[in-house]
Amino acid sequence: MGNKRKHIETQVIEPAKKEESASERPKRTLFGWKDKTEEKETDPVPPHQGSFRNKEKVLVTCSRRINFRYRHLMLNLVSLLPHCKKDSKVESSSTKAATLNELVELKNCSSALFFECRKHKDLYLWMAKCPSGPSVKFLVNAVHTMEELKLTGNHLKGSRPLLTFSANFDKDVHWKLMKEMIIQIFGTPKDHRKAKPFYDHVFVFSIVDDHIWFRNYQTSVPHNETDKIARGGLDKMTLVEVGPRFCLNPIKIFGGSFGGPTLYENPFFVSPNQIRALQKKKKAGKFAKKVKAKTRRKMHEQSNPLEPDEFADMWKE
Repeated sequence: MGNKRKHIETQVIEPAKKEESASERPKRTLFGWKDKTEEKETDPVPPHQGSFRNKEKVLVTCSRRINFRYRHLMLNLVSLLPHCKKDSKVESSSTKAATLNELVELKNCSSALFFECRKHKDLYLWMAKCPSGPSVKFLVNAVHTMEELKLTGNHLKGSRPLLTFSANFDKDVHWKLMKEMIIQIFGTPKDHRKAKPFYDHVFVFSIVDDHIWFRNYQTSVPHNETDKIARGGLDKMTLVEVGPRFCLNPIKIFGGSFGGPTLYENPFFVSPNQIRALQKKKKAGKFAKKVKAKTRRKMHEQSNPLEPDEFADMWKE
């Protein structure tokens, strides 16, 4: 056999190091060449770790056997609140508090709006912060939906609303608590994925006769090519109502979520059952008066009989 070749030791060639003084090649972008020094300067600064971010989410649901009109009102509110989550109907029973708290936890929400309908006539609205509370129970009156009103106002779906309150909310403690709950529930978070980053409508909450009246207005600005409104000029802005309309009559404020100790009770509240009972009594009183009048007339005729007329049969054949 032939002699084997001797292995020649291979020398590893190290790559030439870049000169420290040589400048790096700029990065190519859609807008041209960009240096890394400029890129570092323009990098966005990460937000501070301790900054607050609003992650409010609201669960909106209703009870079974709800009226179509009240269901349309609930759907109108769902369209106005981009940060809400809708769920299926819940049975209105003694265990509704535990069921609703569990649903809120499953949906990863922090608040809840529960529309409870009774006797197909009366609508109650539960506004609660879950799971620790507090919660407020309202009686909803004067309901007018968007489909019913057919107003000319219109605004973009998902835009953030401006919340305005009357000066009466700062008088008593229970009104201040309701105001804070309304701000947290109806206020759309700034960086929500379904919300648009501008304001084009206003939610108005005003107290009249110890009732909270809700209105929704669009901020309308005239835009013409010849006469354009200046930025921040509020003189030419007008409000056009969009809807819906409803009135909230507070009943009780509870310390927990959908229950708990009573923090406040409205002394002027009269339940709709009592109102209907009084109306029935009035109608029954009218009928009783008619019956008494008939009996009095009969007794009067019996006690004062008419004398026989001599000429009653004169012209009879």
